[in-house]
Amino acid sequence: MPRAPLPAPAEGEPYLLTPGPLSTSAGVKRAMLRDWGSWDADFRAITAEVRARLLSIAGAARPEWDCVPLQGSGSYCVEAMLGSLLPRNGKMLVLANGAYGQRAAQTLACMGRAHLVIDKGDYLPPRGPEVADALAADPAITHVLAIHCETSSGILNPLPEIAAAVAAAGRKLLIDSMSAFGAVPLDVRDLPCAGFVSSANKCIEGVPGFGFVIARTAELAAARGNSQSLSLDVHAQWAYMEKTGQWRFTPPTHAVAAFLQALKDHQAEGGVVARGERYTENRDVLVAGMRGLGFETLLADAWLSPIITTFFSPADPAFDFAGFYAAMKARDFIIYPGKLTVAESFRIGHIGQIDAHVMRRVVAAAGAALAGMGVASAAPPPEALGQRARLAT
Repeated sequence: MPRAPLPAPAEGEPYLLTPGPLSTSAGVKRAMLRDWGSWDADFRAITAEVRARLLSIAGAARPEWDCVPLQGSGSYCVEAMLGSLLPRNGKMLVLANGAYGQRAAQTLACMGRAHLVIDKGDYLPPRGPEVADALAADPAITHVLAIHCETSSGILNPLPEIAAAVAAAGRKLLIDSMSAFGAVPLDVRDLPCAGFVSSANKCIEGVPGFGFVIARTAELAAARGNSQSLSLDVHAQWAYMEKTGQWRFTPPTHAVAAFLQALKDHQAEGGVVARGERYTENRDVLVAGMRGLGFETLLADAWLSPIITTFFSPADPAFDFAGFYAAMKARDFIIYPGKLTVAESFRIGHIGQIDAHVMRRVVAAAGAALAGMGVASAAPPPEALGQRARLAT
């Protein structure tokens, strides 16, 4: 049965076709209209319910697992996880195939933590056998970091085979599931890992302001003294929450209340499976429509995620991204610039309060934008396709 269209945003509010912040529901927006006392029992109850619901989505049960919310953007929370769950004398293998793997490596360098990077470029995921080979070659590696969905390209990385290789080598896996958790399965009963991090303003469809680390309780307990930061210390935040039910420092109260509503909406929609199905349908409608206009995706179909898709910019000299962005915005769609080093590109997200009906309008808007710019062909430069063919083998 076809899905009923989702409600449109408020008048004058565009659709955010980005990997977060994203378009949120009216209920999530309404949840931010009340003020909360951060130390009050009512807000402590919200925090407790948020933690419990997140553990349930991950298939994680106390006391073996726990959830630690943290103030700040996704990158703050990734830094907190890395600095807290990697011991100061540990060594991290970073699996990079885009900007966020590279940012993790930069974060580790800033902290002075030993690390090694496998860089797959923009087109391919890291695979289990090469992870196994790297771990066999360097017994000093204690931890591996995998990016679940690398949104700079849109690659959905193969976590199960990576996790199996890490577990077989007796090392610990940490996961940056910032842009995937809530729509792509990540069940700790099936996926061996020490912990992972995600954010409120991604696939759960909340608003920016905080993220969360879900980790084995033993890892949280062992993290005492690891962090070089006062504010980004996951152990300290966890211990304080366990003792008081409160956040150590002022929490983003309105964002937390909105997130609880988003979690309720997520459950009502059907959880991870249903949300993933909606996002996948969004992607399929978008990709088919954009290809019909002549655009090419950066990635082969096997690696396209349900989160965001990267398209090559047209070679036509009449095309420029700034003009295309403005034309799409004038039609109420906020798209995303590219984040590649190898080719001119742009990205269109398909998460948030959007559905296939909206994605058909996106395709129509893109066609109208090209016509208005005088772009005769959306085909990318031949060298971009040649480079894709070379680097994706």
